Amino acid sequence: MDTIVIQELEVRYHVGVPDAERERAQRLVLTVELDTDFTRAAAGDDIDATINYFDVSRRLLRFGDGRSWKLIERLAVDIADFVLEEFKPVAVRVEVRKLILPETRHVAVRVERKAGRTDSFRLV
Repeated sequence: MDTIVIQELEVRYHVGVPDAERERAQRLVLTVELDTDFTRAAAGDDIDATINYFDVSRRLLRFGDGRSWKLIERLAVDIADFVLEEFKPVAVRVEVRKLILPETRHVAVRVERKAGRTDSFRLV
């Protein structure tokens, strides 16, 4: 499988457990990997036969508009689900880095989701 990598895209989203932390958008860094087949795109040198990484990056820059999350774990899953639905890769891996703890460079979470996989949730 071939992979498109959008490495360290800087975005500004409202994320944080305390309400006060979510009041202002903060800088986060995303890495998104999209598994897809490049065969037709490479053979025809055709942008329409692949996933346009520019379009993905523009949509991710606006993904947080009017939204907020408490956990970066939830944010990563929401991004993965969105990319699968909107751009149809075979699989997607998302890393969200939060620059929050002064003693660290960042904290991060990673998720991977595959097309056609449905997770079932049961409310009790």
